[in-house]
Amino acid sequence: MTVTNEALDYVNGMAEKRGYVLPYHKLMANADMDVLKAANGLVAAAYTDQRLLSKATKELIFITSLTVLKASPGHIAAHIRVALDLGVSAQEILEAIEITLPEAGVVTFQHGFEVWADVVGAEGIEPTVSAHDSTK
Repeated sequence: MTVTNEALDYVNGMAEKRGYVLPYHKLMANADMDVLKAANGLVAAAYTDQRLLSKATKELIFITSLTVLKASPGHIAAHIRVALDLGVSAQEILEAIEITLPEAGVVTFQHGFEVWADVVGAEGIEPTVSAHDSTK
């Protein structure tokens, strides 16, 4: 398929408004603009258009819900980056991901946590004793 000016303009507009474009947006712009526009209209009404919730709050909600849904790491990372760009701290984002623990469990939390750690460059610590030494 040939990329049209309309498709390119639309994807560029999405990138400017959202701060990211997902792989499926790029593919849909070239495959089915009508459905992409319809889906993007729903997203605009619920997410990108300014209403009562701040953009930062919406990003935290998105990060939490995407973590619970075990969305692709790239999708979660895109929203983490937008939140950081909006001034949300890495610690606030982690706290939002931690909300998944009581209701969705450790495996779900770990999914979002690993994406967060990668995006923010979190560093862990290594124990100075081996696991078998810790039983003494």
